Amino acid sequence: MAAAAAGTPVFLEVRTQLRSALLILGEPKEGGTPMDISITPSSLQVKTPADCTELRLPAEVRLVPSSCRGLQYVAGDGLHLRLQVWAESNAKLISMFNQSSQARECCTFYCQSCGEVVIRDRKLLRVLPLPSENWGALVGEWCCHPDPFANKPLHPQENDCFIGDSFFLVNLRSDLWQPRPELAPVETHCLSSENHFKLKPKANTKVICKRCKVMLGETMSSETTKFYMTEIIIQPSERNFPIIPRSQFVQSVIAQCLVELSTARSTFRFTIQGHDGKVYILLWLLNSDSLVIESLGSSRGITKFPLLEDILKADSSSAWNAVKVLYQPCVKSRNEKERQSMNGGGAEREGDTEPEAGSRL
Repeated sequence: MAAAAAGTPVFLEVRTQLRSALLILGEPKEGGTPMDISITPSSLQVKTPADCTELRLPAEVRLVPSSCRGLQYVAGDGLHLRLQVWAESNAKLISMFNQSSQARECCTFYCQSCGEVVIRDRKLLRVLPLPSENWGALVGEWCCHPDPFANKPLHPQENDCFIGDSFFLVNLRSDLWQPRPELAPVETHCLSSENHFKLKPKANTKVICKRCKVMLGETMSSETTKFYMTEIIIQPSERNFPIIPRSQFVQSVIAQCLVELSTARSTFRFTIQGHDGKVYILLWLLNSDSLVIESLGSSRGITKFPLLEDILKADSSSAWNAVKVLYQPCVKSRNEKERQSMNGGGAEREGDTEPEAGSRL
């Protein structure tokens, strides 16, 4: 994908399942300037009296020029038109943990923000997904006798890593000899029958990176620590890996969580909560099969579509998988009715027989 020195901003969203695409051509710097648009299966070109922008498509995307339709001008945005497309999905979501290849290797846990080593050379023999957050209620529905798993939390053993929707559970008992992430001050009390300390309920158990002071997770017990997926990156030991920009990493992790949760739970509504349990953002997943291609032109011509600015610097010739979401803030009593609906009510997907409430993320 290449643009001329001072091109018109171009944004192309491809729906791989529907085989359709939305093309948006940003407004030229001077309104009303004549624009000549040429579309071929592998590229598109936009000419104005002042400049020329050419967008060359990656190999996995091919347009159908004869299918152009729905041309309209949107004030403040630019020209919109739709067309058919042939595309192959080329997923580039950042993998948070490759269970098949890394479960038998020594892994190192890093702080994603600054690269500080959190856990060094941990050999994981079992990497297992945790059940959904409401698994206890499901057991109660299916069992005709008292819940055999009541008051028995699922904590990993020494060489285990349990994966939740948005976190990892790791046993740090064998890492006592290593430098460990800082723990915020906690209150403890000594059990009379055993010679060890136990964390009090509701104690401050934050796990803080020693270098950059970012909150990495929280302690769940004297041996088990929960690390947040947005703060930790896990890589095989003694292997180099590319530095991923913070914003790109967080976006990719959240996108992957949304896709996996929407598939596993057949829901498209989510809430983002703080550590205090307060809901801050409502999310509706609109689609997860989009490929996004963008050309920004020169810095003086960038007025719209700064979505992939960081990614384009690293790789300017690819289509990037993306999810489209609708979000609403839920602070200062805004969208209170929608929040209550998502927590208690339900909205059906096409083909679903029962409504399902939104999931927390």
